[in-house]
Amino acid sequence: MMRSLFSGVAGLKTHQTKMDVIGNNIANVNTVGYKTSNVTFQDLVYQNKSNASGPNDDRGRAGINAKQIGLGVSTASIYSNVTGAGSAETTGNPFDIRINGDSFFVVSDGTQQYYTRSGAFTVDANGTLCMSSNGYTVQGYGTVTNSKGVQEISTAALVPLKIMSPENKVSDPMATSKGYVTGILDANSPALKQEAGQVVDMKVYDKEGYRYTVKYKFLPVDNGSGGYEKGQYDVSVTDILDSNGVSIYREQYEAVYNTDGSLKTPAETDDDYAKCKEAFFTLALNDASDPNTDSTAFRTGCTYSNSGPDADGRYTDTITYAKTRIVFDTKTGEYTGPFSDKESTKKGFMLNLNTLLSDATVNNSLRNIPMDAFTENVEVDFSTLKNIDNKGSSTINGGNGGVDSTEGSGWSVGNLTSVSIGVDGNITGSYTNGQTKLLGQIVSAVFSNASGLEKTGDNLYSATLNSGDAILGDVGANGGSYASGELEMSNVDLSNEFTSMITTQRGFQANSRIITVSDTMLEELINLKR
Repeated sequence: MMRSLFSGVAGLKTHQTKMDVIGNNIANVNTVGYKTSNVTFQDLVYQNKSNASGPNDDRGRAGINAKQIGLGVSTASIYSNVTGAGSAETTGNPFDIRINGDSFFVVSDGTQQYYTRSGAFTVDANGTLCMSSNGYTVQGYGTVTNSKGVQEISTAALVPLKIMSPENKVSDPMATSKGYVTGILDANSPALKQEAGQVVDMKVYDKEGYRYTVKYKFLPVDNGSGGYEKGQYDVSVTDILDSNGVSIYREQYEAVYNTDGSLKTPAETDDDYAKCKEAFFTLALNDASDPNTDSTAFRTGCTYSNSGPDADGRYTDTITYAKTRIVFDTKTGEYTGPFSDKESTKKGFMLNLNTLLSDATVNNSLRNIPMDAFTENVEVDFSTLKNIDNKGSSTINGGNGGVDSTEGSGWSVGNLTSVSIGVDGNITGSYTNGQTKLLGQIVSAVFSNASGLEKTGDNLYSATLNSGDAILGDVGANGGSYASGELEMSNVDLSNEFTSMITTQRGFQANSRIITVSDTMLEELINLKR
């Protein structure tokens, strides 16, 4: 039997294989993330007609090469161009993601991890980021809250990214911890010549996200001679309003104690309670049973006196809330600090809103304000105030947060409005209260031999012994990045595929001719018998 018949059959089979691969490439020309495959051939074993012999100087004969007849061709490899990037297609969908670089997305069917270059993702009913084609969940890192209350990435474990879970749909409120008053305080402002004074509002939030308005009043310091102390002003809180504009500011009274140290109530004797018209910084009361107790617990702006015992053996603690004084340099008009540094900072004062709003003391007519509504005192910054001439117009205004930042500003509860994915894979949520929150990070995988991955269908790959284990981490660690709102299309080159198809067709045709000619030769051999 002629060996050429078998060689022709082997040639037909290998060219059929190559045509199958070409057909699959062309069929997936518009498949998201598809990577083209290429076939290489190799020759088969050889039959030796004679072995090679070396030169023989004694006999004067040269060497002779081996005489070998090849037995056809076979498929050497089917190589997938996994690292070749496909073209980018803009979709505008924030959950469509394209990878720049050699990395892969990590997805899971719940039991096994797979890898893909197809970033056509969506969010399911549970808020989990997943593949839109089969529902496999996208894997990544979750978040934890650090000591400062800020979300940060936790690399402790790989988890499905539930970016729109119920807890992520809401931004928790935050109490205000910083405020400021800034602008120009002109000594010739008409408001400063009146008892009402220069009024400034400052918005604050409590820990439940409710907003309040603190009203400040500025008045020049009386020098006792019918004039004013230059560069010195008294500041007091005149009112605190809730979000509906209703006053919730409580009145302050002197406190009267019984001989056993217990606080008397207004019902026992109203005459023992004198109303304090101005209140600013408050305090914890001293022990009434000891008239010599030091008043170190008092806030700046408060004075303390103790009288008694009276005829009934009672001591009376009298708390007088004086106006808080701020001072400016008389030459430059620059703020130089508070009148006293007790319970204050270099920039301003610590405002204890819990004490100002709470009904835990003697005034039983106070509105019902929850205790500990503010998690910490509000540090009010006056340092940018200027006491200079502005043609009689004061421009002072107040706000929450820092003078040049939003740190400590506080905010109300917010609802999730949008989600964005950064080049580093960080997923960030934006909320109606103006806040943003880190929701997680998409993890990427790289392999020492990406071409060794096994295609499993559905645009998925699985690791093999020759691909090596996946190295998980930040996409930027390998020089890559993510592009949201884009998809990576296939890297199939149609011009190459059509050229390969022509050469494959000709190769198949030529191998079929081998069989035809060999058959004709056999026919001639058989006809020799006639």
